[in-house]
Amino acid sequence: MQHFEHYKKLISFRKIYFLYSIFFILSFNTFSQTKTSFFQKSDTLNKNRRNAVYITEASVATITLIGLNQLWYADYPRSSFHFLNDNTSWMQMDKFGHAFSSYYIGKMGMDALSWAGESKKNQLIYGATLGFVFLTTIEVFDGFSEEWGFSTGDVFANAIGTSLLIGQELLWDEQRIQMKFSFHTTSYAKNNPGKLGENTLQQILKDYNGQTYWLSINLWSFFKESKIPKWLNFALGYGADGLPENSFDYSMHPPQQYESYRQFYSSIDIDLTKIKTKSPFLKTVFNVFNLFKIPAPTIEYRSNGSFKFHALYF
Repeated sequence: MQHFEHYKKLISFRKIYFLYSIFFILSFNTFSQTKTSFFQKSDTLNKNRRNAVYITEASVATITLIGLNQLWYADYPRSSFHFLNDNTSWMQMDKFGHAFSSYYIGKMGMDALSWAGESKKNQLIYGATLGFVFLTTIEVFDGFSEEWGFSTGDVFANAIGTSLLIGQELLWDEQRIQMKFSFHTTSYAKNNPGKLGENTLQQILKDYNGQTYWLSINLWSFFKESKIPKWLNFALGYGADGLPENSFDYSMHPPQQYESYRQFYSSIDIDLTKIKTKSPFLKTVFNVFNLFKIPAPTIEYRSNGSFKFHALYF
């Protein structure tokens, strides 16, 4: 049950990310006649851009929440507000998903206001907090649904993602440590397509076994006097295998229970935003796709005590 709750929230994140992209595309004609390139950040406050950002944020959030209320929650009985403790489920992979979503929705809001030339203070207040406010609002909806419940663990994870974003801006005025995501298909989905996805797109959202959440650390940012390439990152990842816990492989005769364990990764990565380019368009593209961890050689440690080396881990 909790897995489908996170599935719903990941869909919301994907919709917001998609609608923000549409916003930038549709707004191109509005700003393309100005002296400043559309993809170039404004050095001073551009009220047209700022208003467009605030209207878009409010519209996207409202449409998404109304859509979830009508298309999702309407299918389940309402209840009085109640809590749900799901902190031990899915080896906390769903909590990493919450932190990641909160971090990147907030980052999108902050980057959009930066693009509009808004002050750093307002970027942090009205942009960086967007993920926490939006995801926690969905959590309140869950609290009034008989099918789910308000999860304090989810809210805590939302707060961690937002705190990572805002804390670094206050401390360093940049994101030296970024949350990232990677995915690979697994054999588990074939045995349990209902819970883990019937196709690749569904599996990206639902199959925790193939998801990995990363903290990607930009080395040059900590050693700026060194000759380390500015784009080189060191990444630490977390994943899990054999989910859902206590499930069986029914393709075996007799059926055998999966071994469930946590996975810890170390790898190299690239900070796409540190790649030199004079093109504002490419800078925007690099910033958008920087949420994905690049495939690279990776060392994996499993909680069952074993190690594995991946020549190229996705």
